[in-house]
Amino acid sequence: MSEKVAYQGTAGAFSEEAAISVAPGREPMGLPTFHQVFEAVTGGEAACGVVPVENAVAGSINQTYDLLLESDLHVVGEAYLRVRHNLLAPAGTRLEEVRRVISHPQALSQCDGFIARHNLEAVPVYDTAGAAKQLAKNPEPGLAAIASRRAAEVYGLEVLAEGIEDFDFNYTRFFVIARDERPRGNEPYKTSIVFGVRHKPGGLLSALEGFARANVNLTKLESRPRRDRAWSYVFYLDFEGHVEDPQPAEALVTLLRRAAFVKVLGSYPAALLNGG
Repeated sequence: MSEKVAYQGTAGAFSEEAAISVAPGREPMGLPTFHQVFEAVTGGEAACGVVPVENAVAGSINQTYDLLLESDLHVVGEAYLRVRHNLLAPAGTRLEEVRRVISHPQALSQCDGFIARHNLEAVPVYDTAGAAKQLAKNPEPGLAAIASRRAAEVYGLEVLAEGIEDFDFNYTRFFVIARDERPRGNEPYKTSIVFGVRHKPGGLLSALEGFARANVNLTKLESRPRRDRAWSYVFYLDFEGHVEDPQPAEALVTLLRRAAFVKVLGSYPAALLNGG
């Protein structure tokens, strides 16, 4: 069995930090795309994968949710990472010389206030650490990158400004994905599902009624366009508890009767917010 944990990005990425935190005994394996992370886990090249699903400031990472719907992999864990962004540049660069900044679109969004205050042009690239790597390899006058402090160390860049994210509650939530479900423990659990409803008045309310009746607390509900039908939507739902617990099981029975389809993405130990 592979001893690797796959993540999207390169060394110094926040996803690498999350991968190390959830699988400290495994070798991190950075890949260019989310698709390749899912493929690596599905094919056995990696024992598990770590993918971001939402940020407390910028919202959901939609591609991850779309891939979860299409995949047969299970969500077996979650983790929260406090994301601290830094402005990086080659040695000798001064902050007032910077005119353009490159980073992942989510990172640019999370630092929107800093970018606006300094009149910087934001240029999106595929990865925060990849932006740092690109800058170190091909430095340009007036160009900087937004990435982690570790990325600065890995690629030999200087930190011109640290903690430039707009909000101090800038956390990213990650899912751990694997081919097989893991044995249940005694800790509190959460469950993630995706479902569709019939196109009629009250369809969503009817589908969710069982959770209220069974006293199951919902922690997230979000709609996404279906990938196979225009102007049709699916709903991603997180709730407290394990699918085998009596109350969630009762709620799911009601949902199965009333929804167009239901897919359980996984039940997993609920993570706590760490850092600050």
